[in-house]
Amino acid sequence: MNPFRLRSHLAALLLALMPAWALAQLAPAAPAASAPLTAGVPAPGAVTDGPIKGYAVVIGGALKGDNEDVWRRLVELSGGKGSRWVIFGTASQTPDKTARRLADLLELRGATAEIVPVAPQLKWVDLERAVRDPSLLELVNNAQGIFFSGGAQERIIDTFSPGGRPTPMLQAIWGVYQRGGVIAGTSAGAAVMSTVMFRDALSVLNVMKGQLRDGKEVDRGLGFVGPNLFVDQHFLKRGRFGRMLPLMMARGYKLGLGIDENSATVVQGDMVEVIGAKGALLVDLREARTDAKIGAFNVQGARLTYLDRGDRYDLGLHKIMPSARKLRGTRLQAGTPEFKPEFLREAYYTDMLGDSTIYNAMAELIDSKQNESRGLAFDPKAAPSEAVADLGFSFRLYKGKDSVGWYSDELGADEYTVSSLYLDIAPVRIARPMFTPWTSR
Repeated sequence: MNPFRLRSHLAALLLALMPAWALAQLAPAAPAASAPLTAGVPAPGAVTDGPIKGYAVVIGGALKGDNEDVWRRLVELSGGKGSRWVIFGTASQTPDKTARRLADLLELRGATAEIVPVAPQLKWVDLERAVRDPSLLELVNNAQGIFFSGGAQERIIDTFSPGGRPTPMLQAIWGVYQRGGVIAGTSAGAAVMSTVMFRDALSVLNVMKGQLRDGKEVDRGLGFVGPNLFVDQHFLKRGRFGRMLPLMMARGYKLGLGIDENSATVVQGDMVEVIGAKGALLVDLREARTDAKIGAFNVQGARLTYLDRGDRYDLGLHKIMPSARKLRGTRLQAGTPEFKPEFLREAYYTDMLGDSTIYNAMAELIDSKQNESRGLAFDPKAAPSEAVADLGFSFRLYKGKDSVGWYSDELGADEYTVSSLYLDIAPVRIARPMFTPWTSR
């Protein structure tokens, strides 16, 4: 067994046996009440005396063990071979097994990875003591990298920032980040990177229909990417741009970043770089509008940019930097002499929230002679008794004067980077029943 992991288990065991009076000496005074849930509030546990020097690596979930682009970059960012990592399986249903796998994958790339047993599913651990244990805090303070596993993100929040009150362990994690360390998280571990996060909102359509309650679908995050950027995960695979837009509008976010599975974004300051197998969708609402009189979710002029692996984006300058591979490929911009579109048909998508549909729609439109494409989303299984059972949404994706893309097949597959397409979403009434049996006349 890794000596560090053995020490971690022993430390947690000693902590569980510690008398209450000793624990009281370790616990800092708690704030009287938790802060309101709003975008722009200071991140819980954040160290605010100086700029953040570290890296937030937001992994979209389903990260494969052979994804060298992500695993090796994690080790490189933390100082290379021999760098120390602390693994939290806190979100997982099986934290020991999950954390051990993550530790093994980091060690395979030359890091030293150590498991800290702080998780609600470890019933033998007293969480209130563990997040204040000096020996465990020392392990965190000496790390160059922190990794949060996938699972249920509410377990991370409720453990490290219960009621919005940062624990000493969360403060230690922030210290690692400010000093130049790496904070990485996959799936649930990625969800907590925003100041506001989705806590439990599995149905994208329900969020679009207005189900967006504090403490239910929405909660505080840990805020590692700062107060002005919202992030989400499993993004293109699960059509989650549909739930991102209502949350961003409700919480006042102007920029959102959705990372697809087996992919990651490296965020340092305003700079975002996409690594891994696929890409990320950047949602920009700075010029978007909505009509409150309609009485249901709607938006006009949401700007969408798809960043493929290797691409970078400056959030402060709102500037895209395609990868060298894309720049060697084909530039795609309607109205230019060199534009020779691949797609000619008008596209219509019957499920805009389907698996990677929004990416496919963006890639096809930027490489098309058409100026727009349309689609629909609704719940065919909605119970007739549901108050908004017949509520669906129509989508219009269209080009603007600044819409541009890049195409490459250098790696053997069609790959697109797409900048500044625009999206309108309008509520529509779905007929019930939608269809009747065909009969001959």
